Formats: sequence, structure tokens, C-alpha cells
Amino acid sequence: MKTALVTGAALLSAGALRAANPIVPGWYADPEIRIFSGEYWIYPTYSDDPAIPAAPSRFSAQQREDRKRRMVRPSYAKQTFFDAFSSPDLVHWTKHRRVLDVENIAWASYAIWAPSAIEANGRYYLFFSANDIQSDKETGGIALAVSDTPGGPFRDALGKPLIGAFHNGAQPIDPFVFRDDDGQVYLYYGGWKHCNVVRLSADLSTVEKHLDGTTFKEITPPGYVEGSFVIKRKGVYYLMWSEGGWTGPDYRVAYATGASPTGPFTKRGTILAQDMKVARGAGHHSVVNVPGSDDWYIVYHRRPLDDGKGEHRQIAIEPMHFAQDGRILPVKLTNTGVTKPRPLRRKEIR
Repeated sequence: MKTALVTGAALLSAGALRAANPIVPGWYADPEIRIFSGEYWIYPTYSDDPAIPAAPSRFSAQQREDRKRRMVRPSYAKQTFFDAFSSPDLVHWTKHRRVLDVENIAWASYAIWAPSAIEANGRYYLFFSANDIQSDKETGGIALAVSDTPGGPFRDALGKPLIGAFHNGAQPIDPFVFRDDDGQVYLYYGGWKHCNVVRLSADLSTVEKHLDGTTFKEITPPGYVEGSFVIKRKGVYYLMWSEGGWTGPDYRVAYATGASPTGPFTKRGTILAQDMKVARGAGHHSVVNVPGSDDWYIVYHRRPLDDGKGEHRQIAIEPMHFAQDGRILPVKLTNTGVTKPRPLRRKEIR
């Protein structure tokens, strides 16, 4: 069921529209932006309850037992579903409630984080992390769900984690799925200051070996903490990630470049950081290119200046620009966000 949100948009003189940050109400984090079915879609983590709490998920007996595990933070118990947001122009956003819920993922019980979506084989696939496992003795890791529409409902595609153990020291969280120009799909992931990349089968359900015979290839750049993301522009691969502590002032987005999707990558600098005139803790981002152009936007979460709770994160969007030599210019945090609607023309949609 859709709920219309006229969030982030205000009528100005001459009928112009201007967006505002945060772009939607509520506490959301780790936003991933995609283009599906002629619209922009954002899939975020549900970070905390608003003033009126969300209805709890319905848990099976096994899930209730699993939820007795010690959680690193109490908020993880609330993170049992994903909402999504769609927009025709980056200004007007529609909320799609509970596009995924642990009711449809029998082995996942809490800490449902960082969704990453892709269209493949006529369906929509959502990768995400579940249960915040602290060792290989626990059940959890990176999940795969599938739906016939980008707005869900997404249901478990495997009946178990796709990646359910630590490799190269990387906690199996924060997946990002990337399709290269040759059609090969890669999954980047990792917490605890380690980043891996794996190749996926055509049906996305299996991890395959890289051409060099490795499976879980570590590509950790200096300063990496979590939240990897990759784009390809003019033949260059840009690996991006979050650094610092997610509840602290040093949370930020950095990037590196390489000649292949598996590196090696050379660190280049910082893209995004907090601005104490605007917001704190800016990080865990994603990027979208308006098809048919070299216009790019970065979507990220940040925390308000007057609120000290770590989970109180909000989604914002800013233009992202490149220098002539290919460097990503530092992004300026604003309260205005997108100042001009960017509808997708039919010839741009892919």
C-alpha cells in the first residue's frame, strides 16, 4: 500500500519546486538508490522508531528464541523490516511500507540492515545483512530475497544466508551488488574494517570463483570500516566506503580508484564528511547517475545537530561532481538537497 509523501518539496514563486533535506520523515540509514521501472527507488535501513512506533513483526517460535541472543544495541531488535521510497524526479517521494519483513525470512530475526537491490532475470533481488553475527557459531550474514516488483513483497530466495561466515576477517554485513558492463555481477561487502568482493552466478544465488581461483577476495583500502559502494565512470572503477565510527563525528565517506572491479584500488580522498553548521555523522551512502547524462547524486544518512542518539539518522541527497581529471570533488552538505526536479525521460530509462 502506497502512502504519498510531499516531503522535501515546497512550492516557491513561479511554481518552482525545491527539495529539502532530510528528504523523507523518520529515522532511516544506509540508503541505497536505484532506478527501476522508470522511477528512482531508495532502500534504507529502518534505524529507529518515530514518535509512533512501527507495529512489531510477527515472529516464529525459532525467531523468538534467536532474539534472546545478546544484541550489541537494543535498537537492533526493532530492525526487522525494510520500508522503501520511490520518486519520479528526486523531489516527490512515495513511501512503500514493509517491502521486506522477517516474517518472510525464517532464519532472520533482528538487525536487518543495508539493503542492496538489482533487477535480473525479470525479477528484483534484494541483498541485505541479518542478525549481526559476531562469530561463525551464529546463524546470520548476508541474505538474498526476491520479488516480482521493486516495491515487494520480497521473500527469502535461498532459505539460508548466501554468505553466513567470516572470510578474511570481514563481518558479513553491508552488501552492495554491482553489474559490470560485460554482465558479470559482483557483490561487495564487509564490516569490522575488512572488505571482500565475490563473483555471483547468473541467477545470483551462488558465490563463484574469481578468474584467479580465489573466492572471497579481500580488497580492503586504507581506512575502510563498512558500507562499500562501486560505480564505473569513463572506464574507471570507483570504490567508496565509510570510515570512522557510525555514531561519532569522524564518520565519513572516502573513495579509491582502480582499473578493474576487483582492484587493486588506490585511495584518493574523502567525498563526504559532517558539517557542524548542517548535520553530523554523514556517511553510508550510495550514488546514482541520471541516465544519458554525467549528472550524479549522492544519497547518504546523517544525524541532526540537536539530537545525540546514534540511531537518529536521516536520509539526505546532494549533487556529486567530478573534476576534469576524474577526481570526485568534496560534497557540500546542505538543507536544500535537489534544487531542480530530475524526471526520467523514457529514452533515459534502462
